Amino acid sequence: MKKLLFGTILLALAIAVPIPAMAGVNISIGISLPPPIVFQAPPDVIVLPDTPDVYVVPGIDIDLFFWNGSWWRLWEGRWYRSHYYDRGWAYYNYVPRFYFDVDPGWRRYYRDHDWDGHRWNYERVPYSRLRQNWRKWHNDRHWERQGYWGVQGYRPRPQQQRLELRHQRQQQYQQRPEVQRHQQQMRERQRQPQVRQPKGQQQRQYQQRQPQVRQPQKQQQPQQQRSQPRGQQQHQKESQHQKSQGQPERGDAEHRR
Repeated sequence: MKKLLFGTILLALAIAVPIPAMAGVNISIGISLPPPIVFQAPPDVIVLPDTPDVYVVPGIDIDLFFWNGSWWRLWEGRWYRSHYYDRGWAYYNYVPRFYFDVDPGWRRYYRDHDWDGHRWNYERVPYSRLRQNWRKWHNDRHWERQGYWGVQGYRPRPQQQRLELRHQRQQQYQQRPEVQRHQQQMRERQRQPQVRQPKGQQQRQYQQRQPQVRQPQKQQQPQQQRSQPRGQQQHQKESQHQKSQGQPERGDAEHRR
């Protein structure tokens, strides 16, 4: 009996709901968050040469960077940003500006202590020291002046060469399968129809949001002053004026005569 009732309900829904509407609900694609990273202790970082003070956590398989006061993480072709290295990730709908300055072979250079044919004596920076000094180091160009990021006999690449490398890395990044999948998902999200409210409902909501302006109330005159005749009110004003000038009132002068 329960199966028959359940089948009847499904049939009724299929008849009542149009097929395009049901298909539109199934198209939605959610942006999932990356899995948490478990550290036994706050991680050390190293600074990468030829970058605008980009720090990276070595010794792990995850691309985890620190730049401009935030932690950045690349996962399944999507970028995430957080104020913490192990939690609080939020989706970032762009490629961070620093990323194309990062050499894709930095892990091999780190393992071999070799950067572009030069001995790389990198320094492992504790997390607490990074949080305390990263801004000052950036303003003072600390790592570039202190032995060019620890690379012996190394000089920064010319600006034109750095621009060419950025362009090549950008093309390589766009060709990654996970990046292309993510871009396809975002295009599908943009093609989804947006539900709009009826005009009458929008107008009612707009009116509810408008502040109510109160009209100032007119000052009411005393009851006695409104009830007196106009001539009597004029006589009272003249009497007050005469008293202020030191003149006797009209009734007092006639009484004396």
